[in-house]
Amino acid sequence: MQNNETERLIVPALGPLYAAFRPYAWLLVRVVAGVNLLPHGTQKLFGWFGGNGIEATVQGFAAMGFEPAALWVWLVALTETVGGFCLAVGLLTRPAALAIAIFLFTAVAHHWANGFFWPQGGFEYPLLWGVVAVAFAIRGGGAFSLDRLIGRAF
Repeated sequence: MQNNETERLIVPALGPLYAAFRPYAWLLVRVVAGVNLLPHGTQKLFGWFGGNGIEATVQGFAAMGFEPAALWVWLVALTETVGGFCLAVGLLTRPAALAIAIFLFTAVAHHWANGFFWPQGGFEYPLLWGVVAVAFAIRGGGAFSLDRLIGRAF
């Protein structure tokens, strides 16, 4: 809602609560989205969080037909790790979000044949997070971002 629009709430008493938390909603989504990407990248890079590390991930990408596999693994792992960090803190938010969106929509295409549902290997998870990344590519990091703190946004 724009500031000049009024919203007719079913429970008007909730208006002040919504107004108090509205400035933090974008921050919450940005931090959670970025932090959710980080462990996926570190699984690939370092084998953390039950991951297999670079070499096994390269073999897995090659088996899926992504060639040159090492290049794709490094791009994905760095996008998840560095891009996830940048998204979480709101630094270079738009380029990070764009890289994340491209990666996730590639994942959508890869999982498409498995249908929608993620537990069956479907595309719902990368689609959801890809759309979230597109929203950050469009809107930027928001009021509580390093981009805003330094006074520059891409």
